[in-house]
Amino acid sequence: MTIDFTKSPDGLVPAVVQDDQTGKVLMLGYMNAEAYEKTQAEGIVTFFSRSKQRLWTKGETSSNFLHVRELLVDCDGDTLLIKATPDGPTCHTGADTCFAEVNRGRANPGRGQFLNYLQGIIHDRKVNPSDQSYTASLFKKGVNKIAQKVGEEAVELVIEAKDNNDDLFRGEAADLLFHYLVLLEEKNIDLDEIIDVLQQRHAK
Repeated sequence: MTIDFTKSPDGLVPAVVQDDQTGKVLMLGYMNAEAYEKTQAEGIVTFFSRSKQRLWTKGETSSNFLHVRELLVDCDGDTLLIKATPDGPTCHTGADTCFAEVNRGRANPGRGQFLNYLQGIIHDRKVNPSDQSYTASLFKKGVNKIAQKVGEEAVELVIEAKDNNDDLFRGEAADLLFHYLVLLEEKNIDLDEIIDVLQQRHAK
């Protein structure tokens, strides 16, 4: 799908910017064909400023640039979705996002969306195994060995929790979370199903 700038009398199309890690909507801007081409060429989001009547690269004064990860066009070809990694706060107020939630003290959430991406990679290793893949080797050993590995990682995390080395603790926490996702995949249970349980408990 290509973008059609002729649909608007001023040649501008709305461009929604979304944090590629958290999925949070960061801001809305407008692009003309020149801004779109510059954004594609440089990998940094550039808009057409309606107030300044010129191209405007987000971050040109603050250095809080938006690094493009993916450019998507909607089904009508007249709106852009830009998935980007921000260098810092997106809003001129210093907030992470330009939208109302930050005015209630809520900032851009963490990078939990990466877990969904990682879940997809783990699934691929299961259905398309490779001899070079550690994850595929876990699936080859079966559910008992995977569950045992989760237990081992949990014990190692508990041990590190008793010490004061935060780097080692983070590493063990990451190991446990990874192997937990592998176990979910082996059991054919999606992470969203676990989140559903947590949400149901939270609602009670």
